[in-house]
Amino acid sequence: EGFSSAKCFLSLYRFQACVYFASVFQAMSCGIHYLASVFMAVTPNFVCGFPGNVSSVLFHNSSASSIEDIWTLWTSTENYIVVQLENGEIWELDQCSRSKREVTLDLAYEYKGNKSVFPCSDGFLYDDTKWKSTVVTQWDLVCDREWLAKLIQPTFMLGVLIGAVIFGDIADRLGRQRVIWFTSAGQFVFGIAVAFTFDYYSFVIVRFLLAMVSSGYLVVAFVYVTEFVGIKARTWASMHVHAFFAMGIMIVALVGFLVRTWWVYQIFLSIATLPFVLCCWMLPETPFWLLSEERYEDAQKVIDTMARWNKVSTPCKVSELCSVQQDDLASGRTGDDDTSSAKKHNILDLFCNWQIARRTITVWLIWFTGSLGYYVFSLSSVSLGGNEYLNLFLIGAVELPCYIIACVAMDKLGRRNTLIPFLILSALICVLIMFIPQDFNILIVLANMAGKFSIGVAFGLIYLYTAELYPTIVRSLAVGSGSMMCRVGSVVAPFCVYLRSVWIFMPLLLVGIMALLSGILTIMLPETLGKPLTNTLVEATEMGKNKKSCSEKTPPAHSGAASEKIEMFGQERVSTDK
Repeated sequence: EGFSSAKCFLSLYRFQACVYFASVFQAMSCGIHYLASVFMAVTPNFVCGFPGNVSSVLFHNSSASSIEDIWTLWTSTENYIVVQLENGEIWELDQCSRSKREVTLDLAYEYKGNKSVFPCSDGFLYDDTKWKSTVVTQWDLVCDREWLAKLIQPTFMLGVLIGAVIFGDIADRLGRQRVIWFTSAGQFVFGIAVAFTFDYYSFVIVRFLLAMVSSGYLVVAFVYVTEFVGIKARTWASMHVHAFFAMGIMIVALVGFLVRTWWVYQIFLSIATLPFVLCCWMLPETPFWLLSEERYEDAQKVIDTMARWNKVSTPCKVSELCSVQQDDLASGRTGDDDTSSAKKHNILDLFCNWQIARRTITVWLIWFTGSLGYYVFSLSSVSLGGNEYLNLFLIGAVELPCYIIACVAMDKLGRRNTLIPFLILSALICVLIMFIPQDFNILIVLANMAGKFSIGVAFGLIYLYTAELYPTIVRSLAVGSGSMMCRVGSVVAPFCVYLRSVWIFMPLLLVGIMALLSGILTIMLPETLGKPLTNTLVEATEMGKNKKSCSEKTPPAHSGAASEKIEMFGQERVSTDK
C-alpha cells in the first residue's frame, strides 16, 4: 500500500508533482545552511605567533626550517613547538601562550632553565594543510575567544526557532506563495552576504537572519506541498521533504571536500539552489488559502490551471466548493449546538486532564529527542576519525532509505509500533558505540550511520503521529508546540556535541538516555493507524482509555467535503499520457 501511494503520487498528479518537486528542491538549501558550519567553523591545529623571522623549528626529535613542516607531526593540544629566531632568541610556542627562554646557548626541546611567559600578542599560526581559511582562523576565535566559535551553531539554531514562529504566522496572514518567494530570495541573498561579512559579529547577525528565512521556508514548504498533494500521497510527500534536506547535507560534504576557503565555500553553497530562486515566482498560491481568504476568482484560476495540467475535462467550480462548505457549516451548527460557541484554545488545553497531559509530555520529549539525536549524529560526524567529508556524506545519505522504511512501517505496523523499536534501537546503538575501540574507524562510522538511521525514522514519523493523537480543536497547537520543542533540541544539540571535550561519549550517553526514556513512555501512547481523527478532547481522551470504542467511531463529516472536491480533479488518472 505504501509503495502504491508513492507511485500514485508520480502518476496521477502532473501539476502537483511539478509544484512538489520545485518546492522541495529548495529544501536542500535548508539542509545546506543548517550544517554548513561543520566545515566553515573548523578549528585547525594552532600555536602562538612569534616576533620575528624563524631560522629553525624543533618538535620533539624532529627539526625543520618552517612550522608548516611540523603540522604533520602534531598529535595533541598539549604539545608545544620550539623555534629559534634569526636574532638568536628561542621561544616555546603553546596554543594559548608562549615562553621566551633566558638561556639561548643550545637549541633543545627539553629545557629546565628560566622562562618568561607572554600572551599571544602577535596572533596565531594555523595549520592550513586541510583548510586554507575558516571563520576561526579569520577572526582568531581560539583560546579566550573560543566561546565565540562555539556560539556560531547555537545562534543559528536560535534563528531557526524564531523564524519558524514568525514566518509560520505570516504565511497564514499573507499567503504561502509570498512567504516562499521572500524566504527563497532571502536564503540566496543572506547566504551570499555571509561570505562578505567584515567581522565576527556581522557574520553571526547575517547567519541569524539566514537561519530565520531558511527555517521559515522549511515550515511553509511543508504546509504548501501538503495543501497541493492529494490524500493518498500526502504521507509520502510530506515525509520526503526531509529527504531533500538530507541531500543538502550531502552537498555540504561534497563542497567542503572541493573548496577549502570558508567564504568561497559559503558562496558555492548559496548558489547551489539558485535555479529555484529564479523561477519560484511561477509557483501559484494554494486554493485552500485563497478560499479561506474569500478570493474566489483567484482560487478558480489556480483550479483551472491544475485541471489543464492534469488533463481534467470538467474541473470543479468554486461555487460548488462554497455550497459544500456552507452545507458543512450548517450541518455542524445543527448537529453540534453545544460546541458552536467559539472558544479560543491555548497551551493549557494540552494539559486539560491526566491522560492528555501525559500524552503531551511524551510527545514533546519525542520531538526534543528526535531533534537532539538528529543534530548530535550530524554535527559530530566530522569528529569520528577517518575522512570527515565522507563521514558527513554518509550520515546524510543514510536518511534517504530511512524515510522509505518509515512510510512503509507506519502503514503496515502502525505509528506507535514503529516509533517504539526505533527509539529503543537508537538508544542501544549509542551504548554500543561506547564499546567500540577508537581505532576501529569504519565500525564507528557504520554504527553512527545506524544511529542516525534509527533516530531519523522516529524524527520523521512524529510529525504525522502528533497530528493524529490530538483532536481538531488543538491539533495545530499540538503540532506547533511539538515543533517548538524540536527547535529547542536543535539549539541544545551543539552544546551537547561540545561535551565531547569533557568525555568523548557524553553526547551519545545523553542521546541514548533520552531515546530510551522516550521509547518507554511511547508504550503508553495509543495507536492511531486506521482510526478516525478526533474532534474533541473527550474523544481524544477516550482513544487513550478504550481502544475498542475509539476504533468504532466514525470520522467527522465536517469540513472535509470541500477538500475532497479540490483533490478529486487532481487525482484523475491520465492514462493516455503514460
